[in-house]
Amino acid sequence: MSVSDSPWCLYLIECRDGSYYAGITNHLDARYDAHVAGRGARYTRSHPPLRLIGAKPYADRAAASRAEWEIKRLPKHRKIAFLMQRDAVDDKK
Repeated sequence: MSVSDSPWCLYLIECRDGSYYAGITNHLDARYDAHVAGRGARYTRSHPPLRLIGAKPYADRAAASRAEWEIKRLPKHRKIAFLMQRDAVDDKK
């Protein structure tokens, strides 16, 4: 499943200060543009985005929300690995 095939995705942004911001959306391009324009999350208004690191698709909002909760609990150095790992469900396809 690709990000464009899925209605929901988890995304990771690198901010100008080197921090990461994780969020979920069902319209990735529009959401990232909102962050860049200062209309996104409060965090990215005070820590402007530098680049979109990547995104991972999920079947529904609940699954994306669970993944967001998980990634936000990880230390910075493990967030990209989490985003890039394949889920067991994907491996069965």
